Amino acid sequence: MTAAVLAYDTPVVDNATLIETLGVVFGIAGVWLTIRQNIWCWPVGIVSVSAFAYVFFGARLYGSAGLQLAYVGLSAYGWYSWRRPQQDGGTLHVTRAPRPWNWSLGAAGALCAAGLGLLLRDHTNASLPFIDAGTTSFSLVAQFMSTRKWIENWLIWIVVDLVYVGMYLSQRLYPTTGLYAAFLVLAVLGYREWRISMRVTAGVVR
Repeated sequence: MTAAVLAYDTPVVDNATLIETLGVVFGIAGVWLTIRQNIWCWPVGIVSVSAFAYVFFGARLYGSAGLQLAYVGLSAYGWYSWRRPQQDGGTLHVTRAPRPWNWSLGAAGALCAAGLGLLLRDHTNASLPFIDAGTTSFSLVAQFMSTRKWIENWLIWIVVDLVYVGMYLSQRLYPTTGLYAAFLVLAVLGYREWRISMRVTAGVVR
């Protein structure tokens, strides 16, 4: 990435500060509720991603904008999945993802990132098309894993959030940059808390 590509004389998003701030507040609340395994994380998250869909489209981060719309659908599924009684009659517990799912989701994320990156590069005026595509694809992977309470979702979020911080900073989306820096910290905390929950569920006490 070069300064010539990333520098702008004026902000890329106009009149969106209030909506961006709304997305930040609800986004942090949603992740915190996810860490606590509180089902209200899903409707709160829907408010956040809807706000960011507007912000990212204005910033020409089309992959990220489309990602927010996909999040709406995944959040609705997560809400349903967390509420649905499980086969044992109990609630959905934190577990590790089955190994075949890890390989399949990793391959799907990589293929989606490559294809979407080419599409954004060749057919739009997208900013940072391949970075945008990669974070978009693997965010979807992480979000899906979250709906199943698979603990590996937090490890993916840690990597993705690191990249997001740099990408949004380059686009001068400063409240959003701060949000994803907070998301990075929360992802580390989320992994720790879900690992404890998983061990307690399995009857393992530290």
